[in-house]
Parts: sequence; C-alpha cells; structure tokens
Amino acid sequence: MNRLLLRTKARLRDAAKPIAEAAVGALTVGLLRTARYFDPDKSADFFGRAAHFIGRRLREDRIGRENLKAAFPEKSPEEIEQILTGVWHNLGRLGAEFAHLDRIWDHDPAHPDKPSRVEFSPRSKELFDRLRDDGKPALFFAAHLGNWELPALAAVAHGLDAAILFRRPNIESADRAIERIRAVKMGTLVPAGRDAPLRLAHALQNGQHVAMLVDQYLTNGVPVTFFGRKTTANPMLARLRRQFDCPIHGTRIIRLPDGRFRGEVSEEVKPVFDASGQIDIQGTMQAVTDVVEGWVREYPDQWLWLHRRWR
Repeated sequence: MNRLLLRTKARLRDAAKPIAEAAVGALTVGLLRTARYFDPDKSADFFGRAAHFIGRRLREDRIGRENLKAAFPEKSPEEIEQILTGVWHNLGRLGAEFAHLDRIWDHDPAHPDKPSRVEFSPRSKELFDRLRDDGKPALFFAAHLGNWELPALAAVAHGLDAAILFRRPNIESADRAIERIRAVKMGTLVPAGRDAPLRLAHALQNGQHVAMLVDQYLTNGVPVTFFGRKTTANPMLARLRRQFDCPIHGTRIIRLPDGRFRGEVSEEVKPVFDASGQIDIQGTMQAVTDVVEGWVREYPDQWLWLHRRWR
C-alpha cells in the first residue's frame, strides 16, 4: 500500500509539473511586461520591498542567514539581519531593473562626463579602451553582485566584441522573454551547456572577449577557499586561459543610492603556473575567487547569499 501511495504521489507530481512551470512562466512574462509600463526607479523600490517581505518567509532566508554567519562570525545578529535585508532588496531591485535593461543603461563612453545612471573611473575606462584596441582576446569574470546583468552591457558599450556565457531558465516561456531582453546591447549570448566550452574557445580564437559569472557553487568543481571555508569553483575560465594566452580581468557593477551604479574593471588577474609551466587550474581559480571575496567583503548586502556556498 505504501509503495502504491508513493508511486501515485510521484505520478501526480510529474503530471502537475508542466502546469506549475507554465504558471510560473506566465507570471514571469507578465511581471516583466507590466514592469516596463512603470518608472524604473519606482518599480525597483516596489520590487525591493516586495522581495524583502516575501523572501523573509522563504527557506532561502534561512540559508542566507547561515551563510552570513559562517562568512562573518565576528558580526552581531543585528548586523547579519541588516545585511540580509539588503540582499533581498538588491534581488528585488534587480528583478525590476531587468525589465528596463535597455532604458537604465545610459552611459556614453564617448562622453564620460555626461550625467548618467552609470559611472566609471578613468582607470576602468582606460582598461576597457586598452582591451578593445590591443587586438587580442580576453577573459572577463563577474559575480552575483549589485546588478550582475549590467557588466555585459558595459563591455559592449565600450566597443568590446564580447561573448557572454549565461544560464537559461528552465521554463521555456520565461526563457524566451528573458532572452529578448538580454539580446539588447549584450553581444553574443552563449547558453551554458555541453558545447559552451567549445563555443567560448572558438570566440577567443576569433579574438572576442569572453565573460562569465564565476561565483556559483559547482559540485564537481575545483577546490578553492572562500571566506576561510572550503568550496568548489567552476574551472572553465582557467581551462580557457590554459588554451589561450590572454589576460583575465574582473568586472562588477556596484549599486549606488538613487538608482545609480558604478562600474569597475579590475587590474589583470595573473594566472598561476605549475612546476611544468602550465596554467594551474586550481591556483588560477583561487586567484579569481580571492578577487570575488574582496568585492563581497566591500558590499556584502549586494551579493547573493541565498544558495549553497560551501561544501
């Protein structure tokens, strides 16, 4: 009887999954379309408050709190809650801003002094210009910090021929709506999958600049240390560097008050070599992870703490 009950539950769950996915997809598309009818700043404020209200009742809130306690054992419970509040607000604002990607990006690299939502330091502009004009490919990494959709727009706006690795949503209707938005000024989009490394290697071979997020936990990744704890990182960036002699740079978009942002490009992150003179995959990913940790320590309330981060 118990086995029959379990099989029945499994069949009902499998039958309900397409319906649930269709409902979530329709909701996502509806929210994206609706948000575009409203002012980007007001939408971001509303989505930030809504994400905080809803998020504090979800399992991810507990995960985020535990992650923060592990990363910052010296912080008080009040400080942890303040950071976590910022995390939810940042996530909600990102959702609203996503619907307005083609509107909130108003930075003109040709006129950097012109008032805009996005600002870059002279050094970051210098690095972008150098990478654009040196005739070589390059590797860029970013993290789930601030608004992590905007670095791709920054590269293209500065004239870089970029190929961007991204992960498709599991729900087809939401995927189509999101891809239409992402296609605006974002260069060549390469979906994550089995052929992604080959496609990215081909892009580097053709002189393009390849960019990817590197701060996800990967079960079968290479071991690195993050906030003093063991975790695993996706080795793809270091493996591509082993194939191509090109620089590695980090890029991030920091959230500022009043709906503004600051974009930054890091100095070149030097790869680590092993005794044979080859790129050390683990050592190079540790160097990249160290940069990401420094970013997160600066703005802990703008990073996505809501998923598994350590072993």
